[in-house]
Amino acid sequence: MVFINLPVADLDRSMRFYEALGWKVNQDFTDANAACIVVDDNICVMLLTHEFFTTFGSRPVSDTRATVSGIYALALAGPEEVDDLTEAALRAGGTEEVDAERRVQEARAGMYGRTFLDLDGHQWESFYMAYPRA
Repeated sequence: MVFINLPVADLDRSMRFYEALGWKVNQDFTDANAACIVVDDNICVMLLTHEFFTTFGSRPVSDTRATVSGIYALALAGPEEVDDLTEAALRAGGTEEVDAERRVQEARAGMYGRTFLDLDGHQWESFYMAYPRA
């Protein structure tokens, strides 16, 4: 399993954002400090208040609205799923970043993708790529 730990400014607001993407909250691992968002059977996103997040290390929490600290890429089953996820993120208050030149390059390689930022500026890349069969 993969657990992605993200610091968030407003835990309840962030939970609502991720639920709007169609992902579920696992209440067994959710309290006033953290929420477990289940993406699928193998991926969970742990939303952690800034205060709680700092207990896991000594470095300061980055300002993800001003700088990129990571890119979280999700391979999806088709272009429609890419669009559906991105559109859900936009309806929930996220923003889309568009790099037309990069999209042209990806299309040449057989990929289709879109980029959205969550409410705290965490960058998500949803994409589809037809993998050649071995």
